[in-house]
Amino acid sequence: MPELPEVETVKRTLSELIINEKISQVDVTWPKMIKQPDDIYQFTHHLEGQTFRSISRRGKFLVFKLDDYALISHLRMEGRYGVFQKEEDEQPHTHVRFRFNSGKELRYGDVRKFGTMHLFPIGEEMMRLPLSQLGPEPLADTFTVDVLRKRLERTSRALKAALLDQTVLVGLGNIYVDEALFDAGLHPERQANLLKNEELVKLHDSIVKTLNEAVELGGSSIKSYVNGQGEMGMFQQRLHVYGRKGLPCHTCGSEIKRTVVGGRGTHTCPACQPNLR
Repeated sequence: MPELPEVETVKRTLSELIINEKISQVDVTWPKMIKQPDDIYQFTHHLEGQTFRSISRRGKFLVFKLDDYALISHLRMEGRYGVFQKEEDEQPHTHVRFRFNSGKELRYGDVRKFGTMHLFPIGEEMMRLPLSQLGPEPLADTFTVDVLRKRLERTSRALKAALLDQTVLVGLGNIYVDEALFDAGLHPERQANLLKNEELVKLHDSIVKTLNEAVELGGSSIKSYVNGQGEMGMFQQRLHVYGRKGLPCHTCGSEIKRTVVGGRGTHTCPACQPNLR
């Protein structure tokens, strides 16, 4: 599933391609993808004639601002956007198409069909689900060690499970939680509300560092992720533990182990991340 760096990269590339493009027609071939409104005609009718004014990101969600509406999009497992000329052949698994007056098209494809879209009048999007219950942004200036402490002290869950919870902190998924915990030298099964202050400082810094490096490199193309221009991310070449089961740790040479924490496959170095429970 695309995480914060991948969604941020899609946001940045699409911002170069569709800002000020006016929608002439919207086609939806998989109505279950549209969660709000529940009437597909209303969804397409509201969008036609609207112009894309800006694109932002909230956690793993893309937020497209138009003249009067905000379109909230989650890519889920394998969703992807691309911009094409209208005469270009249809890509397989394209389920939503935004046709522009210019002759270009923004197409959303999704092999698994798990992606979602919500449409709200401007101003309502942050007060309604799915955005209203999200936690702090880890790359915002307001994300401090104290903010992280307050979020984690509320839960006695395993640290990895807490960090995957989007109401605790947004944007982190399996890849970047594993990588940030390795960088901080913390075991994923540590109890979240029992971290010492120096460990919280390390974790905060590792989360910010890991995400910033991944954004710089365009994310991680572990499976099918590409950005809005069809380009792969390159952060997977910097991975220390994720997906490296049985390989030697880059730091100490110990064998990377794979376990399951909170129902998710989890990669650790047993020497660099001792379980101090």
